[in-house]
Amino acid sequence: MRGKRQDQPALVARLARRPWAVAVLSAGLFLLCVAGAGLGWASQTGRPAATAGKVHHVAVPKGYRAQAPAPTPAPVALPVSLTIPAIGVQTSLIHLGRQANGTLQVPSSTAVAGWYTGSPRPGALGAAVIAGHVDSQAGPAVFFQLRQLRPGELVYVKRADGSVAEFKVTDVQQYLKTQFPTAAVYGPVPDSELRLITCGGTFDPATGHYLSNVIVDAVLDTASPSAGVAAG
Repeated sequence: MRGKRQDQPALVARLARRPWAVAVLSAGLFLLCVAGAGLGWASQTGRPAATAGKVHHVAVPKGYRAQAPAPTPAPVALPVSLTIPAIGVQTSLIHLGRQANGTLQVPSSTAVAGWYTGSPRPGALGAAVIAGHVDSQAGPAVFFQLRQLRPGELVYVKRADGSVAEFKVTDVQQYLKTQFPTAAVYGPVPDSELRLITCGGTFDPATGHYLSNVIVDAVLDTASPSAGVAAG
């Protein structure tokens, strides 16, 4: 112990003669302190961070691989014609809006039917609405036989891109116009449907109108090979 004490003055004297050595020694001590403080901060415990050690691999979880989200479907093309083989209907389709009182506009001609533009396009999600006259003073009109349709019979709507949407009739009903089922006809549905509407029931000579409406419900037949495909 005595020998080490005697060497300390000599060490100080040598360092005094070499100031660069003092600077190097001081810098080394500073970096050592900073490194120790950094490790302690990284571990957030006040102690140096532990070494990583060996990585333990885990098995991939079992289950089916999730599919990528489906892209947004392309818009359905505009309807251009309607064919109902069971009742001999073959007609072009005009566009219908609403009248000033808010009711559905009717075709100006009794020879053609019209698609209501406020409803989805036939084959798109929702209930597309097509209306036509039942008759006139000149005789039967385009939907004269509409009430004769039966569940299971087919309705075809050709679209502007050449595709054909095939619908299968599910129901045929008649309602008084004062009890028209607005929500059922125009309300949202979870699939692609079609509503065909015309007049029916008793004719009122005083007003020149029928007192009821005939409404045909149909649903897109997705199982059919021709549903939504291009027409030849």
